[in-house]
Amino acid sequence: MIKSKRINQIKEYVFEHESVSLEELVEHFGVSKNTIRRDIQSLVDSGIIKKVYGGVSVNHSTLVVFNERRDQNLTKKQEIGKLASQFVEDGDVIFVDSGTTTLELLPYIQHRQLTIVTNNFDFIHEAKPFPSLSIFSTGGMLERKTNSFVGFQSIELLKKYNINKAFIASTGISITNGVTNSSPLETDLKSTVVEKSLNVYLMIDDSKFDKYALTTYCSLSDIDYLITNSIPNASYQQYALEHGIKIVTP
Repeated sequence: MIKSKRINQIKEYVFEHESVSLEELVEHFGVSKNTIRRDIQSLVDSGIIKKVYGGVSVNHSTLVVFNERRDQNLTKKQEIGKLASQFVEDGDVIFVDSGTTTLELLPYIQHRQLTIVTNNFDFIHEAKPFPSLSIFSTGGMLERKTNSFVGFQSIELLKKYNINKAFIASTGISITNGVTNSSPLETDLKSTVVEKSLNVYLMIDDSKFDKYALTTYCSLSDIDYLITNSIPNASYQQYALEHGIKIVTP
């Protein structure tokens, strides 16, 4: 197995089980203890997991609980949700990402005729009363910290869908580090969505600029529309001009 793929699988395995021993990882992945130690060290160095006696566990300090994030900058997120809704048309097949900002899209599209693919648990729950929205869950494991579904099952399912518009979120963006996320389990899924979608709409408030989290899931140049609550600084405007990104603000 390719080392990078194995490390991603180790990362997912640890997040799924919260805490695992070195012996369990050796047996599960069929490699030597020295190989597992090297793989683990790269994850520890990045802050994703931490060493405990006899094994490793999830470093929960890397994530802020979903309900806490939902209350942060709520007015800005609602404004961004309204802005993003203008790009949604009846008959669209859209992807709605995990996150608290993308959740604010729902009030403005709830009566449209749409097919929606999503890993956002709260979006699925809150969209239930609206029969014009056909909801397809990505399935997989429920990541409680982000209220999202993650895992290889989700990624394989996503590859089969023809999504014409993806509305995605980010913990932070920068020109050098791209579009980043705090939950390693979501990274591959988000990357797959960006690759599969005809148009990608990034929904972030102005507190996310020049910030970056643990993992990068796409380059800023992979985005088609940057939807935010205020005009970003000149460097982002120039970057958007050079890479054909449309900045959308109130």
